[in-house]
Amino acid sequence: MTVTDKDAAPDSGTEAGTEAGTEARSAAKSEAAAAEASATPAPGRPAGPRRGAPWLLTIALAVLLGLLTLASAGLGAYEISPGDVLSSIAHRAGVGGSELARVPESVLWNVRFPRIVLALLVGASLGCAGALMQGVFGNPLAEPSVIGVSLGAAVGAVAAISLGLNFLGNWTLPAFAFVAGLGTALLVYSMSRSGGRTEVVTLILTGIAVNAFAGALIGLFIFLADTAAVNQITFWQLGSLSQATWPKVLAVLPCAALGLAVAPFYARKLDLLSLGERPARHLGVDVERLRVVLILVVALLTAAAVSVSGVIGFVGLVIPHLLRMAAGPGHRFLIPGSALGGAVVLLAGDLAARTVVEPAELPLGVLTALFGSPFFFWLLRRTRRRQGGWA
Repeated sequence: MTVTDKDAAPDSGTEAGTEAGTEARSAAKSEAAAAEASATPAPGRPAGPRRGAPWLLTIALAVLLGLLTLASAGLGAYEISPGDVLSSIAHRAGVGGSELARVPESVLWNVRFPRIVLALLVGASLGCAGALMQGVFGNPLAEPSVIGVSLGAAVGAVAAISLGLNFLGNWTLPAFAFVAGLGTALLVYSMSRSGGRTEVVTLILTGIAVNAFAGALIGLFIFLADTAAVNQITFWQLGSLSQATWPKVLAVLPCAALGLAVAPFYARKLDLLSLGERPARHLGVDVERLRVVLILVVALLTAAAVSVSGVIGFVGLVIPHLLRMAAGPGHRFLIPGSALGGAVVLLAGDLAARTVVEPAELPLGVLTALFGSPFFFWLLRRTRRRQGGWA
């Protein structure tokens, strides 16, 4: 059988496609190998965090959370001893203990515990949302309040208050906050993209512009609102858990629980995305779909927090970054760890807010901003030095 030149010569387009595919696979393998090599400390180089560090941090945060819960339940204008708190919990759970007198029992279950549960939900939502947003945008400066998502969600809630809307019952504020927060997140995402990547400076400038515009909208709604609505809007601007009730807990619980349950399933894809968009695509990650889904999750978590607590900033910025410094950038620990750390920080902040200047109460959003702003300033300068300037 004679083989003609036409049979022997491969199609030029097919050959080019084959070579391109081979180069792409080689690039992906080389970048993955480089990432693996960078994860393994070289001889003489100090090793990174030990494998046991995430577990130790998780245990430490869980223990701290339990102690803070016990302290928050007992401390306040009406003090209740830790033994009485545990006895009341055991009695309600049907495992022993005894019921307290009418006043301490009412204070514990109608005032303190709703506020504690709400602080845990809001803190976990903000911490998890910060970790997801930093992974999606690929830099440690992204956070719902810094880039305007929190204040954008607050605009939705404030609009519902000012206009007297209540057609969804307890779901009205979360629904409006979710829609406004989602729109803000998508706007920031689209405006901070350039050349297939997210620019840090554009991200921050977009956040400044969005926060300014959202503040103007809130001012407009205050102008249109009556006296009662103005008092509620002031609550949103300062951030507080003072109006915590069981109905509010039940209203925000499904949104927060759904977001917190979905987020850990995307940990591996976020780890791959941290290698870069091109290697992540070669390894099977649909980058754009991943970003859209996680932006939805971030909007859901932020709306859940803002709808009951108002704007509480910097929790989602500080916690993920500190955990990343302590245990590395792996999202399998970072996402649940940030949720746990956010719950710890917000519960501690709420305890300080209502006991430091007792009987008055500090706004929780003001307290977190006082401690979070210097940290953000330090982080901004640190990131700028590492990138060699942004000019």
